[in-house]
Amino acid sequence: MIKHFHLVFILLLVTSCQFFETEKVSSEEIYKEEIKTIDWKDVDRYPSFSNCENILEKPQQKDCFINTINTHLYQSISHDEMVAVREVYDTIKVNFEVSSTGQLSILNIKMDTLLQKEFPDMEMWILQSIDSLKPVAPAYKRGIPVKTQFTLPVVIQTN
Repeated sequence: MIKHFHLVFILLLVTSCQFFETEKVSSEEIYKEEIKTIDWKDVDRYPSFSNCENILEKPQQKDCFINTINTHLYQSISHDEMVAVREVYDTIKVNFEVSSTGQLSILNIKMDTLLQKEFPDMEMWILQSIDSLKPVAPAYKRGIPVKTQFTLPVVIQTN
């Protein structure tokens, strides 16, 4: 009986080691898996201006950022003399980015040629307006400042 007990004990001892083996995962594999889970089209915190710094919810952060730019842009444009020969109702698309250091810059401005003929200085007004804005902070993804790009539709309507 003792022989059987020793035999069973040895068999259990030999096979039980397999249950304690752990699979080794390299840090590179962990990194690759983590990269797959990140949504690269979204940020944890949007860029902000001083009036938006205390907002915690992401949708409100984005709204505050966009509304600040819109308000500033419309105020800048409305101060300039905009006189049109005919009635105008058009949209300008302003593509801009905020760098990881918080620098705001225009990538391009898409404007209809008729609108450009009606207001030849429009692009310059938009550039000056955006250049005068200074974000306080860039966008953040997992605690790291990142570059973000936006497209802002600017509706131009004359009375």
